[in-house]
Amino acid sequence: MVSRLRLGVLISGRGSNLAALIEACADPAFPAEIACVLSNRPEARGLDIAREAGLPARAIDHKAHESRESFEAELDRALRAADVGLVCSAGFMRVLTAGFTRAWEGRMINIHPSLLPSFPGLHPQAQALAAGVKVSGCTVHYVTADVDAGPIVAQAAVPVLAGDDEDSLAARILKAEHKLYPRAVRLIADGRVRIEGQVAVVDERE
Repeated sequence: MVSRLRLGVLISGRGSNLAALIEACADPAFPAEIACVLSNRPEARGLDIAREAGLPARAIDHKAHESRESFEAELDRALRAADVGLVCSAGFMRVLTAGFTRAWEGRMINIHPSLLPSFPGLHPQAQALAAGVKVSGCTVHYVTADVDAGPIVAQAAVPVLAGDDEDSLAARILKAEHKLYPRAVRLIADGRVRIEGQVAVVDERE
């Protein structure tokens, strides 16, 4: 039996992208499996979703740590204890230090609700509306020390419609995220992504 890439999923809230990954991993043909789910917020709904799916899930409360480094050290230990091969940030609302991102460089991805490099950081949907763009979307990228600036693995575009507000645009983008994230994980798990400098080169051939 071919071994599956072991995922560590980081969350902070509702866990909708986690749910999409759980659904994808339920297919025996999918080349990855979720090894652990970690949240910096004990009240995160995503922890319940993980437990309901029978997955190892725990909270590592950042507020219980004296420093970011202490918090991240415990996060790192949990990921390594679960033998994680790829960290998937899925609505994880903590900016990670350069030390942590270097330790997991090339083995950690994030999904962001804009077409990077446009509109990085917080409230990208509001940024998109303020700029008057006609197309927005989402991006799966490798995590680096620079926020939302790592090599891009995959993107999906959605239209910005007349009358959109931040919530309606965010909801449309979220639907695209739920399809894009599992596709990006599949590409990586299948060995079809390589990083050359600042660019992720993707073999899209089926």
